[in-house]
Amino acid sequence: TVRTWDVNNEKKHKSVFKPRSVQGKRVIPTTCTYSRDGKLIAAGCQDGSIQIWDRNMSVHTKFHCRQAHAPGTDTSCLTFSYDGTVLASRGGDDTLKIWDIRQFKKPLNSAERLPSFFPMTDCCFSPDDKILVTGTSVKKGGGSGKLFFFYRETFQKLYEIEVTDASVVRCLWHPKLNQIMVGTGNGLAKVYYDPVKSQRGAKLCVVKTKRKERQAETLTQDYIITPHALPMFREPRQRSTRKQLEKDRLDPMKSHKPEPPVAGPGRGGRVGTHGGTLSSYIVKNIALDKTDDSNPREAILRHAKEAEENPYWVAPAYAK
Repeated sequence: TVRTWDVNNEKKHKSVFKPRSVQGKRVIPTTCTYSRDGKLIAAGCQDGSIQIWDRNMSVHTKFHCRQAHAPGTDTSCLTFSYDGTVLASRGGDDTLKIWDIRQFKKPLNSAERLPSFFPMTDCCFSPDDKILVTGTSVKKGGGSGKLFFFYRETFQKLYEIEVTDASVVRCLWHPKLNQIMVGTGNGLAKVYYDPVKSQRGAKLCVVKTKRKERQAETLTQDYIITPHALPMFREPRQRSTRKQLEKDRLDPMKSHKPEPPVAGPGRGGRVGTHGGTLSSYIVKNIALDKTDDSNPREAILRHAKEAEENPYWVAPAYAK
């Protein structure tokens, strides 16, 4: 059966859809999916049929195709296009087909010799609905699993990518990130992205960016050689861009080299190396007391005469 559930009530299903064969017997569904607007539910079954129901009518199918794929094979994936009119199916009979659900008796296009050993091999549409993607399976040591890209309209093979030396099982083309996530049979997960068209996602992990060409390296001026011209009319000899950049690097004005700290007391209105602020200059020259306090007794007795003549701190407190 195919059942829909309310995520807020996990104990009771919402509705049940029971796929039937031509004779009215039950058949086992192997994959199912919602349409983009959520109004249709499609299921691929073991007898090779694809059956589509209205989500509110669970008894009779709205569309069905009895011989969509070979009987006895597991249809591994169904997916609707973004415009909602086309359904793509990935069959266990090594085929990929697209169907117009309004004329559901015959496929619009079909691609064969796409091996699939897994009951969950995916297919998906590109965000602009122009390309269809699926993966292929390989036996151990039998080559590389590939990702195939087909034009939706003509089903002509656009491109293929060798992913790894194992089967390509799952694939997802994210509509917002515009990146393709791929899962393989040997446990690898790969993400394919475009440096320009993709957004965020894997691009956040990519640190190394392509070096931008300098404008000076791409634009060159025409140089007219005049060997017999007078020195005042002779053009300066053209230097290579690399040498000119190295020379500019040594020029403190062009390279914006910071001024080194001033050694000594200071010059040109700049304070010496102890700091560039007025407060540091005062601390260095005025505020610091250079007297030697290595002998504490002499340091205290130095103030004895002044304390006796002008008692201010201690003596008045004990006057009474």
